[in-house]
Amino acid sequence: DEDDRPLSQLTLYETPARYWVTGTDVRERRHRVLRIDRTSPPGEIGLFEDETTYSRDEMRALLSSMDEGNRSSGGLRLKCYFWALLGFIRFTESYYMLIVTKRRQVASVGGHSVYQIAGTELIPLTSGSGPRFGRNADETRFRTIMGNLDLTRHFYFSPMYDITNTLQTNMMRGQGNQSGDEELHREMFVWNDHLLQPAMVLKRLWVWCRPIIHGFIDQMALDVLGRRVYITIIARRSRFFAGARFLKRGVNDRGHVANDVETEQIVAEKLTTSFHATNHPYANPTYSSYVQHRGSIPLSWTQDASGVTPKPDIELNAADPFCQAAALHFDDLFGRYGAPVIVLNLIKSRERMPRESKLLGEFERTVRYLNQSLPANREIEYRAYDMSRISKTRGGDVIGGLETIARDLLVRTSIFHNGGPNARIQNGVVRTNCIDCLDRTNAAQFIIGKRAMVEQLRALGLFDGQELDFDSGAVEAFTRMFHNHGDTIAVQYGGSQLVNTLSTYRKINQWQGHSRDMFESFKRYYHNSFLDAQRQEAINLFLGNYIFTPGGPMLWDLATDLPLHQTHPRERGVARRSYIHWFTPEHLRPRELGTRHGEANDCYWVEYYRPRIVSSLEKTFAYKLNS
Repeated sequence: DEDDRPLSQLTLYETPARYWVTGTDVRERRHRVLRIDRTSPPGEIGLFEDETTYSRDEMRALLSSMDEGNRSSGGLRLKCYFWALLGFIRFTESYYMLIVTKRRQVASVGGHSVYQIAGTELIPLTSGSGPRFGRNADETRFRTIMGNLDLTRHFYFSPMYDITNTLQTNMMRGQGNQSGDEELHREMFVWNDHLLQPAMVLKRLWVWCRPIIHGFIDQMALDVLGRRVYITIIARRSRFFAGARFLKRGVNDRGHVANDVETEQIVAEKLTTSFHATNHPYANPTYSSYVQHRGSIPLSWTQDASGVTPKPDIELNAADPFCQAAALHFDDLFGRYGAPVIVLNLIKSRERMPRESKLLGEFERTVRYLNQSLPANREIEYRAYDMSRISKTRGGDVIGGLETIARDLLVRTSIFHNGGPNARIQNGVVRTNCIDCLDRTNAAQFIIGKRAMVEQLRALGLFDGQELDFDSGAVEAFTRMFHNHGDTIAVQYGGSQLVNTLSTYRKINQWQGHSRDMFESFKRYYHNSFLDAQRQEAINLFLGNYIFTPGGPMLWDLATDLPLHQTHPRERGVARRSYIHWFTPEHLRPRELGTRHGEANDCYWVEYYRPRIVSSLEKTFAYKLNS
């Protein structure tokens, strides 16, 4: 429906009593108006959506009449142009509006641009030149805490492509092969969900607002035998149980694990730009993808980082004989990816002083317990691989062992390859973890991703071999991408880049590499000791885990934020799940490619080629001319 097409270019005007947001879609044919009151009482927000769509000339006439009508108070003033409305947030009194003022393109998928946020502005919805609560010390402190979450560091949005969902989900939805009752955007990855709640009064929320994800996005082009291939990595960090390394461990009672990140790699040959094939919407056979998952071990465990030791002792906290939290977690994985869910556990199995290994037996017991209730051929598959011990063993080949595992895992889950007679669909996911889900996990995920890339290139008809050599151009480029991906995920959770990289486990590190590893270890220790609390406060405020209530405790006075991430005691036991039938049967059904009957209505051509502006052929078309 054209009326539901998101607005991609927005303008903010102001009068003393109101803000006016105008926007147009990618075709620049339909214009809309949103009115925001600046005189609403504290705690209330006044949004009025004009349901009329205007042409360009009609919009100019409307703005002219609004300017004339407010002439006595200074007229209609242009405040700024912006790219996305992220929502509204309130601290102690009136609301603020958060907008994206600068952006940087990082990828293009199916002709749809994906941007990293490069600049934002928090605008108070109050009358006058400044907020009426400017002298409120608590308000000022909340704004300072909010500023500690830098939205220009690895937050992303797209005007037209749903980056909260995988390519497989978007393609199947576009083809009309889903029931329609699924959520439009994957809620767990929408980091501005709390800011969107006040805007739920709008009839067309997603016309005005865009979801943002936190994680990592990168794209590169490769030449494979004269054919241009694009590789895209999209990592989505869950907003549930999100936070800093030592402050967020294990699983909460809702089944959400710490450091929950979904990593998708898309391999595409852009012979044509869009997702569509001739007469078959969303059936372009030149797109493929593969999805992996990482997340903390789904047990209730913590580490006390208040001391001076860089590796605090691990403590198992709450007794959970029926594995309820882990059951919720694995049921969610089945719902997101289907079966099988394959656990690749990389923690140490033997230690002089047991630390990581404390969790090994309990995790294995949890998986065995949950598997008792699952149907045959749908059990959780568990594999343990002690990378640390093997790497320290004389002649130990960590990478060779991982490659053997990866080949088997790809047989179990397959990849997604769109369209054509050889179309494939991914059923299930590999869930990788070490103790932090950073260094070892990233190395293992790279090897699995490398194997998946072989399958993807074979599916696209670009490669007929069985393996890609580490020294090949494609693998070297993919290594750099995945290393940057791992560094980014590590900074977000641990405060520093990867300590042990793929080179560490390939045993090709030079002495400079060892000094780098030591520096990153110290940097991670410093962040965990001194800066994690500030980051956690900012995350809790932005995500709405903490909401100010008059007379209640202030965010900075909380001894721990654990209650903010757990179910309220009054809500526990209201709808307790069965200890035996803990899973949702529908989640175990295989995903299938159904009959395609969607519509190609995504406006990719106008967005990608931008016919209204002069553009360079070199930047527009994906080919290379050899002289």
